[in-house]
Amino acid sequence: MEAITSHNDEAAVLLIDGKCMLCNTITHFVVKRDKKKYFRFAALQSPVGQQLLKDGNLPIDDLDTFVMVQSNQYYTKSEAALRVFRKLDGWWRLLYWFRFVPLAWRNYVYHIIARNRYRWFEKHEMCIIPTPELLERFLDDGIGGA
Repeated sequence: MEAITSHNDEAAVLLIDGKCMLCNTITHFVVKRDKKKYFRFAALQSPVGQQLLKDGNLPIDDLDTFVMVQSNQYYTKSEAALRVFRKLDGWWRLLYWFRFVPLAWRNYVYHIIARNRYRWFEKHEMCIIPTPELLERFLDDGIGGA
């Protein structure tokens, strides 16, 4: 597996559903607001994504979970999303204050969106191939998948 490196010592990997248009949009959103290149990406369905899930003792078939891996720590669902906001450029980091909302409430909203994302935002039968700009932010073998 490729080493996780960045210009920042605390680089993180975001595991996304490679077939989901919402996840694709989120990836573009993060890259545009991550000037320090703090985040790298891998599709949940890819070989590296599957290995990271196994390493974190997370189910490999749960594509409804957004995962952030940082310094061998695994954050999922709303906790992962809020930690992403905290590292983005601009006023987006203010959204990290939502961490004070009870976790059960945050994850309830997260589950509603996750359950309906294919209906609301589309699903592709194969992983979406990123643009050359995005491709450099994906881990090796991080875009292939079932």
